[in-house]
Amino acid sequence: MAVTAVALASCNSGTRQPADLIVYNATVYTVDSAFSKAQAFAVQDGKFVGVGTAEAIRAKYQGKQEVDAQGQFIYPGFYDAHCHFYRYALGLRDADLVGTGSWKEVIEKLQQQRQQYPQAAWLTGRGWDQNDWDGKQFPTKDTLDALFPNTPVFIIRVDGHAALVNQKALDLAGVTARTPISGGTITKNAAGQLTGLLVDNAVKLVAAKIPEPTAAEAETALLEAQKRCVAVGLTSMADAGLEKTNVDRLDVLQQQGKLKVRLYAMLAPTKENKEFYLKNGPVFKDRLTVCSFKVYADGALGSRGACLIHPYADRPKETGFLLSSVADFRSLAKELAASKFQMNTHAIGDSSNRLLLDIYGEALKGQKDRRWRIEHAQVVSRADVAKFGQYGIVPSVQPTHATSDMYWAGERLGADRLKTAYAFNDLRKQYGQVALGSDFPVEDINPLYGFHSAVARQDAKNYPAGGFQMENALSRPDALRGMTTWAAHAAFEDKQKGSIRPGMAADFVILKTDLLEAPKEQLRTAKVQQTWIAGERVFSINP
Repeated sequence: MAVTAVALASCNSGTRQPADLIVYNATVYTVDSAFSKAQAFAVQDGKFVGVGTAEAIRAKYQGKQEVDAQGQFIYPGFYDAHCHFYRYALGLRDADLVGTGSWKEVIEKLQQQRQQYPQAAWLTGRGWDQNDWDGKQFPTKDTLDALFPNTPVFIIRVDGHAALVNQKALDLAGVTARTPISGGTITKNAAGQLTGLLVDNAVKLVAAKIPEPTAAEAETALLEAQKRCVAVGLTSMADAGLEKTNVDRLDVLQQQGKLKVRLYAMLAPTKENKEFYLKNGPVFKDRLTVCSFKVYADGALGSRGACLIHPYADRPKETGFLLSSVADFRSLAKELAASKFQMNTHAIGDSSNRLLLDIYGEALKGQKDRRWRIEHAQVVSRADVAKFGQYGIVPSVQPTHATSDMYWAGERLGADRLKTAYAFNDLRKQYGQVALGSDFPVEDINPLYGFHSAVARQDAKNYPAGGFQMENALSRPDALRGMTTWAAHAAFEDKQKGSIRPGMAADFVILKTDLLEAPKEQLRTAKVQQTWIAGERVFSINP
């Protein structure tokens, strides 16, 4: 049954206070400090002004518009604490290789993409994962060279930390077997010839040659991405690793009223970004926050770029690698500690997590509310888990990584080390909170997939039956906090949004499903009925 709304006449207002919107006849999960429930709320000037029973709210406020939620369930707007919104938007023009079951299927999709866009200067794609294929072997460029000899091809792995390119792309980038690389790999075969596989920093050598979209192309892509995000209930997102030009473009679209989603932009630690933002300070606008730098400590587990204390179980001579020097990490941490900016570091392996936690501790010198973050915190040794609480470090994790990686992560780590991976509840216990995201487009944009993975530790087919390492499942209230108020806390936005209470931004979503009570099997299939930002409906399943 659709939510109904009616405009009210201005008469008979009595002494009631004005409100732009009243929503009633709902089960409202406020996600306040008591995790209380309500029946109704009032909104004025884009903020909640009253929350309580339907009788009390309608007696106190005169609404220009009233919405009968017809018994449905309302939650604060969902907040993805770690994603790549800008990259996702531009990637909508790429071949979608997610879920491909073989290298042959990848090739077929690339051929279809080329037929659809024959004039494109580059053939690009994203989302392949050799772990989903028989043999689990990385592909080589031979077929790409044969099929597309005159078109540069760049297809990035699902984690964004490895790419396969053809010879044309290598030639345009000037990459040869002699090209030096630090913090990455230019893969060669036994004969010393390039295979086309690039890992971590090597990916940038070719990616830098791909033409940037025009302003018009970027705007079209960003607005389409927004349309898809609000349809799954996302009202706020932390976009990890942006240049100033990207931030400026997002800011303009927000100021024009075209881009309505709220964004917390993590800056890439480039010379240009640091020169501008460290001089001018953080940015706190109604829909844009810029107060952090995103750093990459290591690569991904799937491409064996994650930096481990001990060798990979399936590659006894490899431990992965750092993407910058220890001295560089320490210098940046000291620089940011002297500023008002957060340091948010991508750390996958237990070695990189240990290193960055210790560097954080040294730089912060006991300051526990700087809210510096470890992004992913995927493999953390038992000896290092307590450092999140000791140093006041926010664990920013992605529940669907656990249920995507669980099929093969044990092969990389071994049984004992796997037990210290994806340990979301252990991390929550240390810091008291955990910020939840998806890392999309690495994973799907739907935050309910992450909610399901967090509480059930199962994939889309509800596998495994008892859940994966259930000792680290989150409770449903904590999972909801992680994608609302705790995500806001991790961005210094918890006084502005993340819960339904007076004074907070009126961002909320309406579902037919009670996420706190419904069977686990129904969580992934729950559908957002409506999404509201600042008291404005930006999505409805029944327009």
